[in-house]
Amino acid sequence: MNPQLRGIEDLEGTYVFDVSRSVKTLRLNRFFWMYRDPAFRELVTRDIESAFAQSKLTEEEKNLVKARDWLGLVRYGVTFFVLEKFARVSKVSNLQVYASMRGESLEEFLQTRKVPASA
Repeated sequence: MNPQLRGIEDLEGTYVFDVSRSVKTLRLNRFFWMYRDPAFRELVTRDIESAFAQSKLTEEEKNLVKARDWLGLVRYGVTFFVLEKFARVSKVSNLQVYASMRGESLEEFLQTRKVPASA
């Protein structure tokens, strides 16, 4: 293990993305990266099972995608950069994703933000 990561498992809410995690999740990260291609987005809309098959996703990976399990996807090893592509295509804002990851509604999440009063 990387000595810089010693004790990382004790930091609640921290999910390591290292080389081994990157290799494990390459298929799923590529699946989301493909959302930049209009033809792939159309395939997902028309026949998601074919898109899953084309990407060779495992059952666990397919279930995470279908459930839109944002925190589960991060814990699994999806990079936030491609998760944003998935959220955008799913018409979900980053704030909604963050709220979901905290187990909150968007309204509950927004109440925790420090927003300066308008002048």
